[in-house]
Amino acid sequence: MISKATIDTVFETTRVEEVIGDFVQLKRAGSNFKGLSPFSDERSPSFMVSPVKQIWKDFSTGKGGNSVAFLMEHEHFTYPEAIRYLAKKYNIEIEETEQTDQEKANTDIRESMYLVSEFAKSYFHKTLLNSEEGKAIGLSYFKERGFTAETIKKFSLGYSPETWDAFTKEALGKGYKLEFLESTGLTIAREDRPFDRFKSRVMFPIQSMSGRVLGFGGRILTNDKKSAKYLNSPESDIYHKSKVLYGIFQAKQSIAKLNNCFLVEGYTDVIQFNQAGIENVVASSGTALTPDQIRLINRLTKNITVLFDGDAAGLRASIRGIDLILEEGMNVKVCAFPDGEDPDSFAKKTSYDDLVVYLENNAKDFIQFKASLLMNEAKNDPIKKADLIRDMVSSISKIPDRIQREIYIQECSRIMDISEQVLVSTLAQLLQKDVAEVGKKQKTEQKSFEVIKNENPEAVEKVDVLGNVEREIIRILLLYGDRTENFEEILMKSNGEGEIIEVTEYKELKVFQKIFLSLQEDEVEFASPIFKVIYEDLMNYYLQNENSGIDKYINHLQSGVPQEVTTIMMEDEKYVLHDWIGQNIFPKTIEDTLNQGVSDTLFTLRWFLISEIIENLKNSISNEPGSDNMESLSMVMSYIDLRGKFSRKLGRVVVRYH
Repeated sequence: MISKATIDTVFETTRVEEVIGDFVQLKRAGSNFKGLSPFSDERSPSFMVSPVKQIWKDFSTGKGGNSVAFLMEHEHFTYPEAIRYLAKKYNIEIEETEQTDQEKANTDIRESMYLVSEFAKSYFHKTLLNSEEGKAIGLSYFKERGFTAETIKKFSLGYSPETWDAFTKEALGKGYKLEFLESTGLTIAREDRPFDRFKSRVMFPIQSMSGRVLGFGGRILTNDKKSAKYLNSPESDIYHKSKVLYGIFQAKQSIAKLNNCFLVEGYTDVIQFNQAGIENVVASSGTALTPDQIRLINRLTKNITVLFDGDAAGLRASIRGIDLILEEGMNVKVCAFPDGEDPDSFAKKTSYDDLVVYLENNAKDFIQFKASLLMNEAKNDPIKKADLIRDMVSSISKIPDRIQREIYIQECSRIMDISEQVLVSTLAQLLQKDVAEVGKKQKTEQKSFEVIKNENPEAVEKVDVLGNVEREIIRILLLYGDRTENFEEILMKSNGEGEIIEVTEYKELKVFQKIFLSLQEDEVEFASPIFKVIYEDLMNYYLQNENSGIDKYINHLQSGVPQEVTTIMMEDEKYVLHDWIGQNIFPKTIEDTLNQGVSDTLFTLRWFLISEIIENLKNSISNEPGSDNMESLSMVMSYIDLRGKFSRKLGRVVVRYH
């Protein structure tokens, strides 16, 4: 168990913008950073990171929190895993305390699968480097491919022995359970005895963006026609082939820095490019490209350059993935290698400088690429040429941005020697078809909605005035709780002539003290359960840590900030997302007149509570003949008079909570 001292050090050292910057491409937006949501499929930024508050907020999904919360959401880490990851990132030594038996028993199943996979990576790597069989077969193969010792270490390449159960026996001997060896696909369990899935193969660990081992790819080195050349881990709770890109862990920083990602097909393509000095490269691992894989890249850059082998048949089969990239609103270029070459072989025999020049000179936009690829065979055949043009326009129709579509239509017109008008007309037909399909889908959804709506036509959502006021109090406490202000106090005092008069005085208090004393005085409790919990937690924090900032409160929450807290704290960042200030719109905030804003909010709460008292008193008045309602009527009039004073004091402030 990680000690509290270590956890505190981690929180004090961690910078949320640095942690998230490893996974999401962030751009400066005033005092904050913004980027595309890593949790949803979006094309305009709604993800905000606040270095000042040390929290993040994803406005597209409502998720938010601190650095630990991000890692738990994005990488599916447990709380201890996130702390360990941050400690490693910032070179913080971890102090351990003894785990109880119960804590050991509660270890997450996914965590056990990760631990088994990490052990397997280490075992295969050591077997490659240290065993006679590993060196003679596996290491010799990698050296023949031209991989250096540094490259082999960087990608943790390994070897699985030829013995049927060498790995399984070792793992069981180290205390790893068979159920997790089986669930990760490392071991195939038979009734008689379990055996290794990857027997007699060189091993390529497949890692997540954070470096966690998700699964493996294994290549057989013999000419056994009954066995697949490449074998991947089966789908599991931690490994989903369609959502993973090989090499993303090693490539993420380079992709974000260079704002471009090279996409290849195989493991060795990635490794050879890295060794040549080009690190911003990932592979789809021999599978058809998927939207999830594209979105993984989209978190780091908007630009993809797809690298293809030189053979024409392979090229035509592979360009289908281009439309998927365009649909995600990304910029795509295509680069093919000379006949008989693939990224692996070409990078192996080409110097870094020559490789960079080749990629720059031969990377074409998808229109030029499709035209150059298919034009030769369509040149003398009008029907084939027409099909090619339709195919190109179909790709253009996938692009979400209208300006980009128009530019590509102009380019297509120039290359294919056909009028823009015809292409625009064809594009319009395709777009109209897409719109019709979307409209049909929406109609179906609308009908479902109408059925639900008509079941209760009188149901109208009531504005939760009290909830809005309570929310505003929490917002003030979160953003300005430790600020000191001069607050106006109206006191009833007797003058020299014995008359009771109102006297205005000013008192210097911290904002949280003002709110705490006011609510204590009025004996007010929060009606909303979530706001009540947050209020009590905040007050306990401020009372015990009067001189500490709100960032320590965020860390105090440890396993994550409640969504409501993050939403409230990052509310003002919407102005940055919409660039209102850039459009000369300057939203006024409570910070401009903080003392007045706090007082107005408290007055509004009192106004609302008095209104409720008045309504309850009115309902208690009996209409029965002979009933004595004088006392209730007198109280109603007194409260109405008091509410009137609050209304005059507030002016129109109350309206903003409706």
